[in-house]
Amino acid sequence: MLKNNIIKPEHTAVRVALWRALHVQIDAQPYVFEDEVGLKLIAENNWRERQDMNPEFSKSMRASIVGRARFIEDIVEERVRGGVSQYVILGAGLDSFAQRRPEIGARLNIFEVDRPEPQAWKKKRLAEVGLGIPEWLHFVPVDFERGGSWWEALIAAGFDENMPAVVVSTGVSMYLTKETNLTNFQQLAKLASGSTFAMTFMLSLDLLDPKEKSVMEFVMKKAKESQTPFLSLFTPDEILAMSKKAGFRNSEYVSGQDLYNQYFARRCDGLRAGNAEAFLLAMT
Repeated sequence: MLKNNIIKPEHTAVRVALWRALHVQIDAQPYVFEDEVGLKLIAENNWRERQDMNPEFSKSMRASIVGRARFIEDIVEERVRGGVSQYVILGAGLDSFAQRRPEIGARLNIFEVDRPEPQAWKKKRLAEVGLGIPEWLHFVPVDFERGGSWWEALIAAGFDENMPAVVVSTGVSMYLTKETNLTNFQQLAKLASGSTFAMTFMLSLDLLDPKEKSVMEFVMKKAKESQTPFLSLFTPDEILAMSKKAGFRNSEYVSGQDLYNQYFARRCDGLRAGNAEAFLLAMT
């Protein structure tokens, strides 16, 4: 904790940012995704010595992190070329799109939705390292523990619900009940025509091979011990049915294999994620 009750980001957000940086520092070029901004904000000494930063131990996990980040930014670039001018990041953590891609960001209104305390920390650190906050980057603090509504906060921050947007959510759906996920889907399905929602979700364990299933059971055990249990796993048919029920015009399942084929298949270093995490890509 910092002074004035400014609380650092959650461990998961820090880990994601460090894995992004680790990819640039130890993996072969061409990089799938280049991001060392989060590392600069965290400023953690000896971070490479952390157990979760071990090159082999973290290999599949950092592949998953950089693969999904690249997939999202490719979508954002494509939609911006099509005229979309709003980008919403739910559970933004240490996302650094605004800092790394100002040539695209300046054509958007970017809304980062997260808990108030880590957002205050992030704003403080951006100022301290000289990155600043452009006028088109909007921080949207939401106190979920007190029943805060991310949608109401988003509107209050200047989001135009009559204009199309790209909305993304990564690493969040598994911590929500299926009922809460459906409620969020129903809200997002009301976005203006031409909007895109991209969300990661975890596959049901019975769809994984024995090795990956064993890894996921271990991850879920640790998550439960940390008081952040996984509450929702989905089959592809189930997530697509939920999307249709919520009212999205069109939905697509993007598998871990799809991401491998797109970003990793031509690499020679064996970097690849598993199939446990996948994407729902839904359009209004």
